[in-house]
Amino acid sequence: MKNSEIQELSTEEVVARINEEKANLTKLKFAHTVSAIENPTRITKVRKDVARLNTELTKRKAEAAKAAASAEPESASE
Repeated sequence: MKNSEIQELSTEEVVARINEEKANLTKLKFAHTVSAIENPTRITKVRKDVARLNTELTKRKAEAAKAAASAEPESASE
């Protein structure tokens, strides 16, 4: 999944996608432990996708907190 695709998702979709990818990663790891999977690099790709999604979610939370913090002083001074 590309960063441009992730940025197009809503925050709720990002959270849902993180949960889906984490479940997929767990299944892949278990399958690889039981017997070698055909393409073990998929584990790395899924892990990186989870990291990208988490990064985007953290970025959005930081922006929301920053926007909320900058809005508070204006309303307090009125």
